[in-house]
Amino acid sequence: MPVKKVLVVDDSPTERHALSEILRRAGYEVNTCDSGEEAVAQSKVLLPDLILMDVVMPGLNGFQATRVIARDDATKHIPVIICTTKSQETDKIWGLRQGARDYIVKPIDANDLLDKIARLDG
Repeated sequence: MPVKKVLVVDDSPTERHALSEILRRAGYEVNTCDSGEEAVAQSKVLLPDLILMDVVMPGLNGFQATRVIARDDATKHIPVIICTTKSQETDKIWGLRQGARDYIVKPIDANDLLDKIARLDG
């Protein structure tokens, strides 16, 4: 299923804006939210084709939100790419175990991100 609608989840307004700009310029429809709790709720309402998930957020962190989304029957089909400053291999392994489809370390390289999204379209 081609990716058209993307939900960007990040508690940093700067990061949300930067990711949104990359995606909009590439032709994607973008929605944003600033918390794990909101991501879980919005994923059920918007049913995006992809979620870009930050990890370090107050309240429900990105790993926890990814796990909830990946295990809910209504949202488990939505791929999640974790976008975070957490660059340790153990963080990546943990993120993928929570149900993320891919993992990208900030600062985000636009071409790398768009390549990862294109590979999801398979």
